[in-house]
This record gives sequence, structure tokens and C-alpha cells, in this order.
Amino acid sequence: MRAKAARLLSHGAPLEVEEVELPSPGPGECLVELAFAGVNPVDRYEALGRVNPEAPLPRTLGTEASGFVRRGGRVRRVFLNRFSLARQADGLWASHVVAREDKLIELPAGVGLEQAAVVGVAGVTAWRCVTEIAAVSGKDKVLVLGASGGVGSAIVSIAHRLGAEVVAQIGSPDKEAFTRARGADRVVVCQASSLKDELGPFTPSAVFDPLGGGFTGAAVELLSPRGRLVIFGTSAGPSGEVPLQGIYRKALRVLGYGGLIESEGRIAAGVSDSLQALREGRFELVVDRVLPLAAANTALENIAERRVQGKQVLALG
Repeated sequence: MRAKAARLLSHGAPLEVEEVELPSPGPGECLVELAFAGVNPVDRYEALGRVNPEAPLPRTLGTEASGFVRRGGRVRRVFLNRFSLARQADGLWASHVVAREDKLIELPAGVGLEQAAVVGVAGVTAWRCVTEIAAVSGKDKVLVLGASGGVGSAIVSIAHRLGAEVVAQIGSPDKEAFTRARGADRVVVCQASSLKDELGPFTPSAVFDPLGGGFTGAAVELLSPRGRLVIFGTSAGPSGEVPLQGIYRKALRVLGYGGLIESEGRIAAGVSDSLQALREGRFELVVDRVLPLAAANTALENIAERRVQGKQVLALG
């Protein structure tokens, strides 16, 4: 069987949609008809050669997707990621893939295919950072940096539903309504240099930082004694000055989350937990844009230019 796929021919070059030959499913394998695929910063980094530069070319990109398994008159809705693939050299920006049956995660009723396609990266990161790493409760005051992004907006929704007071930082005023709708009690539009002035007397007990650069140092200064700083990205800059005295004098905890080094089992458990939380309404993953597979390059450009509120997905059918 042949499938359409968005292929990386060389690092830094535009992706090309081509037909590829799929292997026949072997024992314990099945054909999955893909519906939607998530578009994540890591996909862009891979296209540029900053992640997995040694992987063979050409290859299909895409780290997570949702789709259907049709067999014997029964249709199953499933989530899958690269661990699910029978041949893991390729990705999931394709119309069909061959996957391992035991690595597919069935979707619960009430979770849409678009949402499911982004649960493995944004959903798991947000859910684990809030509930496990920072262990947020209703007693917390939470500051979410980069709050209009895919993970940030989900973090806002989780912390809000846990009963925490949530202040959200964004860089553009046109994203304020979207961010407030996720449950933020207050939204501030500013850069790192003016963050302290914008927040005024607000002293967070937990800060979620996907930005880095000057924001990390500002977060250390703002945190209350024994506060938690959770870092899961550096989109504003991979380095910056941090006031070290503030860390030890306030007994702060600086915690990192790196999904790329998580084990297959931890990711699978996180996906299952996140899907259940989505079904129960304990947080939300907002899909802002649905683009066709042929627009994969536009999707990557949207990430680079920060034109997305929430998440975007590729329609693969």
C-alpha cells in the first residue's frame, strides 16, 4: 500500500509531500488510518537538524497523531506516537502508517480526534508539570509565562480547575481574550524587563516557564519563599542571568521537565492520564488551527513566528 507523507529531504529545506510505500503489517502489527497529527516545536527542530540530526534522510516527520484501526467491521479510535510505529525511523505526518497493536492507546469517549492528536506532547507536559512536578493545589498562586501557547494555555486551564489563583503572561495583546478564556484570573502583556512592574504585589508560589532568557531570572526574583519554578522550554533564549542568592535565600525549588528523555512507559502513562483528565473536564487542549498535510511547511512557520494560540494540527485524511 502507498501513503501520502510530508518528507524531510534535507535539513533546513521545505518538506515535500510524497507517496511512500508501506510495508505489509506483520504479526502483532496493524494498518492505522491517520486523522490528525500534532505540530510541535520539536518537529521544527527536527526539520532544522537540531534534533535527531543523525537520523536517515529522507524521512517522514511528525511525533504524534490520532486515527482509526478498522478490522472486522469494528472501528477503534487510537492515539499513537513514534513508539507505536512498527518501523520507528519515520514519523506520523502521513495518511497511513503500520503500527504495533500493543503500543496503540484507545481514546475514551468524549475526547475528539483533534484534541487527541496533541495530547502526547502538550497534554502530557502540561498535566505532569502542574499535577506531578509542581504539585499545584488550590492554595497556590500561579504565574504562567508564555500562557497563550499550546502547553501554557493548558497549564492555565489545569491550575484554574485546581482552584489556584492564576496570572498569565503573554507577549501580544491580541492573545489576551484567548488566554483569559482558559481560566486566567489576570492577564499581563509584557516582556521580561517589565514583568515585575506589571505584576505589582502578586507573589507567585509556582511559576511555569517555557521561555527562558530574561524571564527565568525575573521568575526567581518574583517567587515567594519555598516556591517552585518549573522550566520546560527556552523559546525566548537558552541562557540568561539568574540571581542565585534568590534561589538559596528563599529555598526555591528549580525543576525541569524534558519530554525528550522520558521513557516510553512514562510517556504512555502520561498520555493515558491526560486523556482521562480531558474526558473528565479537568483541563482543556485548544486546537486553534487545522491545516492540510500539504501545508506542513506553513505549520512549521506558524511556530517559528508564534502565530498560534493553543495548538495546531495537520488533517491527514
